[in-house]
Amino acid sequence: MTVSQVGPPEVQPAGQQAPAGRVHGNRAVLTATAALVLAVLVLSALSLSVGAGEVGAGDVLDYVLGRHGARDSSRLSLVVGDLRLPRTLTALAVGAALGTAGCLLQAVTRNPLAETGLLGVNAGASLGVVVGIAFLGVHSGYGYLLWAFGGAVLASALVLLIANRRGGGSPMRLVLAGSALGSTFGGITSVLIVNSAETYDRFRFWVLGSLAGVEGFTKLTSLAPVLAAGFVVALLIARPLSALALGDDLAKGLGHRPGVIRVVVAVAVTLLTAASVALVGPISFLGLLAGFLARAVTGPRLTAQLVLAGLIGAGVLTGSDVLARVVSRPFEAPVSVIIALFGAPVLIGIVRSRRMASMGMTDPAADENPKGGRTAAVRLPLPRKGEGRGDSIVVRTGSLSLLVHRRAAVAAFALAAVLVGAVVLSAYAGQSEMSLDRTFSAVFGSGDRFDVLLVQKFRLGRIVAGLAAGAALGLAGCLTQTLARNRLATPELLGVNDGATAAVLLSATLSGTFGAWWAGPLGALAAVLVVTTVSGGLGQRGYRVLVVGLAMSALASAVTQVVLSRRSLNSASSLYVWTSGSLNGRSYSVAVPVLIGLAVLVPLALVAARHLNVLRFDDSTAASLGVAPGRVRLVCMLLAVGLAGLAVGICGPVGFVALASPVIAGRLAGPLRVPVLGSMLVGAALVVLADTIGRVALDGAEIPVGIVTTVLGGPFLLWVLLGRSAATRV
Repeated sequence: MTVSQVGPPEVQPAGQQAPAGRVHGNRAVLTATAALVLAVLVLSALSLSVGAGEVGAGDVLDYVLGRHGARDSSRLSLVVGDLRLPRTLTALAVGAALGTAGCLLQAVTRNPLAETGLLGVNAGASLGVVVGIAFLGVHSGYGYLLWAFGGAVLASALVLLIANRRGGGSPMRLVLAGSALGSTFGGITSVLIVNSAETYDRFRFWVLGSLAGVEGFTKLTSLAPVLAAGFVVALLIARPLSALALGDDLAKGLGHRPGVIRVVVAVAVTLLTAASVALVGPISFLGLLAGFLARAVTGPRLTAQLVLAGLIGAGVLTGSDVLARVVSRPFEAPVSVIIALFGAPVLIGIVRSRRMASMGMTDPAADENPKGGRTAAVRLPLPRKGEGRGDSIVVRTGSLSLLVHRRAAVAAFALAAVLVGAVVLSAYAGQSEMSLDRTFSAVFGSGDRFDVLLVQKFRLGRIVAGLAAGAALGLAGCLTQTLARNRLATPELLGVNDGATAAVLLSATLSGTFGAWWAGPLGALAAVLVVTTVSGGLGQRGYRVLVVGLAMSALASAVTQVVLSRRSLNSASSLYVWTSGSLNGRSYSVAVPVLIGLAVLVPLALVAARHLNVLRFDDSTAASLGVAPGRVRLVCMLLAVGLAGLAVGICGPVGFVALASPVIAGRLAGPLRVPVLGSMLVGAALVVLADTIGRVALDGAEIPVGIVTTVLGGPFLLWVLLGRSAATRV
């Protein structure tokens, strides 16, 4: 019998060869670096050879080498010198910058999901650029850079604050917090462009992230020093940042200052991201893709990671730009859409990996029991003082009896009163000066004819549409949150809203008519089928479902932006307002499908709510109580998808209503019940109030209801994610 030696490894004496594992590791890094350099050179040559102008590889080579008088040809000078060469060099520089920035963010946050697009840095830079365009008429590279830099600084600072907040640094919370930041910044951006056709016309192509507008070297040469500074700072901070991975205490023991390191990383990320956004617009997923692949090759060596991430980013962006030129000739596809097609599957693959499971990416409700089986450790709140049997009233009518919970009933009456007040306020408020008495008279058809026309024809129809959409969204959010045992699992975060929006726009493009009521539910169903299939189902891995939902939302949003970019300015402007979530022009007729759906689906939801209460426990407990978990999940998911899809058909994707409604209703009704009715009342009130704010906030202009809820909903999501109280923790 051979006895294995147990003990510490032998120390390698000085002067002897390095361990074989290290040699092989260095050899693998060098081989990968050489292969990537070769791939980048090949893709660069392909980028110079492909495109409009009918200039082949031979002519390009003659121009680059200055042979046969090629540089004297005006045609070659235009196609190669002014178009293809600047475009290729820009793709290489921006790709390397975003790859390096993503790698830095992943290292400083210790989160393999960190990326400038997912963490809202791109959205912050975009907001800065739009502010410059809208208020100062900025159109130069330096102008874009300065405003993009300011927005990126704000976003980077908020991201790092969240990353270092107690309880906020877990991978999923950081990504969702970045999504909240990005949504808020995007909402503010929409406020600035939705009422300016000129700003929107310049924004709708730039926001796609495209290299089609690169002409000449003016922008690239002006921003090259900024990119160079970002790369230099990134390489200089690599060694201290590696020490930070050991923990703040050990890093301090090695002579480093963690706070200063994080600030320097934020500066490098901001420089690289701001310059990239100023050059080609926001491009997501590239940093995620480059950082993940580089880390898979190099392991924990950060300097090698940065070099490889830069090479991978340069190669991926250049190759995607080549594909963008050829996949839809004679048109050109946005390069961000091509990258999203690669990046979204990589994001899903990362989330499904075992490493992410070990980092807490599975549903917090699920944990391993000591015997190795999976049990659901769902923390149901204990009854408060006064709750229980004394909180319920039995109402009997003949042989029928109904158990009414006193707190839930009081909450429902209070919410109904708030809803009535919201309706009255919405009917009264507006640009026209009309007293409250005149408003009430007009509601009942008496008084001035103009008042009656304004209130009954326009405002009340819009209010009814808002009530129907808000109630549907509130109920859909209640079902999905309870179903997934995760209060963040709402239609907008599961990709349902964006999938329904893309389906409505595609149906309008193919059929020529807008507003088909069936398109929204079909798109929502397709999105949720993809999300649940890829993530492995709801309830078991709620965090995984959310990340897959974010990937699905990115893909659907890319489809929406492409559809808008292909339409005329007038058509695209009106559709953009709808895709932001708007009740403008909505009337009784568009609310009919949702009202019919509510009449059918609400009773079913009330019946399903009894079973959902049981599903708060694990599946085995629910089955022992006579509930079939799989069947209940399927029915509730279909109900939620249908409701969300119908609501999108009315007013577009109104965000965060489905998130906030069940949280608010649950706080009022008590933690032991599924707040089905309360969620509907809160959702209806939120949509009507948000629409009223949008109509009166700006004099002479209107802010779509979806933009109002997005601007206000981002901070609400951050509160849910990072709140200290146990009631608000995920």
